Amino acid sequence: MQTKAFKNGNSQAVRIPAEIAYESTDIELDIVRIGNKIIIQPVAQSLGDILRQMKPLPNFMSEGRGDQEQKERESL
Repeated sequence: MQTKAFKNGNSQAVRIPAEIAYESTDIELDIVRIGNKIIIQPVAQSLGDILRQMKPLPNFMSEGRGDQEQKERESL
């Protein structure tokens, strides 16, 4: 797929075609130049960021663990 770079103020910009665009426009991107290539990828999220975005499970453990039968174990 090809696109063109264009001038946007003092910066160079690239239009990302809809077919390969990210779903969200509210996304931070890392841009790295390696030789003649420019790589654009989402900023890696920390585990804390990911956990904050997850919705809590509404009924998880709402009734507690309940009673569980304890099995006899061999002594060490």
